[in-house]
Amino acid sequence: MKANIQEDLRISEKQDIENTQNNFAFTLESTCLDENYHPSSQTRLTTNFANLARGANRQQNLRNALNMINNRFNALAHLDNPKADRYLVELEIITVTMSIDDKNGINNLPLIEVLKTNIFDHKTSQRIEGIAGNNFSSYVRDYDFSILLIEHNKNKANFCIPENFGDLHGKLYKCFVNSATYKEHFKMSPIICLSVSSNKTYTRTAYQHPVLGFEYLQDQYSITDEYFSKMGLKVRFFMPPNSVAPMAFYHSGDLLADYTDLGLISSISTMETFQKIYRPEIYNANSVAGKIYQPTLKHEDYSLTRVVYDREERSRLAVEQGKYAEEHFIKPYKSLLEQWSANFTL
Repeated sequence: MKANIQEDLRISEKQDIENTQNNFAFTLESTCLDENYHPSSQTRLTTNFANLARGANRQQNLRNALNMINNRFNALAHLDNPKADRYLVELEIITVTMSIDDKNGINNLPLIEVLKTNIFDHKTSQRIEGIAGNNFSSYVRDYDFSILLIEHNKNKANFCIPENFGDLHGKLYKCFVNSATYKEHFKMSPIICLSVSSNKTYTRTAYQHPVLGFEYLQDQYSITDEYFSKMGLKVRFFMPPNSVAPMAFYHSGDLLADYTDLGLISSISTMETFQKIYRPEIYNANSVAGKIYQPTLKHEDYSLTRVVYDREERSRLAVEQGKYAEEHFIKPYKSLLEQWSANFTL
């Protein structure tokens, strides 16, 4: 009798795990990012594009940023483009919501927000699919870096990483990009392009890619590299032609073979523009990174763009949205998420 009860419990537990995995569903919402964009109530306000789209100069901000993206794209996509006006980059804000079917009903929770690029070719009148992943942001990452990591190191003499840091976020990301929902909407896996770390040193190699430019090697992995590795992403560092600093390209698969040149150019032009606005000390510097390069936000020889950006607000909102994730996601679903994470497989 006892053995039967234990077997029934094991079967019930297995069914609960399977139900949890099956009941994580993703929905996508697409919003056009143009000069008329207004952040919705569902948008994560720490995203770079939402920061630009507020205040008295919101429309001019967006117009200037979009012009920078298009000018940079056409400069890089110069073949058969003599007037540097052949292409137009169209940006979509992709908001990902995760639905959890628990005992209290279905709950929709904001998860990830990214930009997806599309390219319109004026010469052929064709619209070419670009790459998703630009300006990647996530509520759980806000929680991990702005709440969990800070609390873990409070009053400690030496900085350290919490046990299993990034495990849940990595599995949620992999669950999404391997879902039928993702594959239905996107042909290529994401590229997440970020700034290089200001406390690492980068060395230029002899390898030069025609689009990505010179490759740099990092002296050691950063906490972000380790965090993104749990999302199944590798990182390579490249400084594109006529750029002044390398950027970090996080990807799965083969960065050099899995994407079209125009797709890579769309990510470079989009993310370099945002980095020039957000981190001008590095990406709008008046001197080019040397063979051995250590970026710093204390660099003073740089130019400002004609785009107003509030870095202090972004940092403050990251904490607020980390708390939101803790209150509405991490704490209420702690046991369910722990069970799901412990048994997650692709």
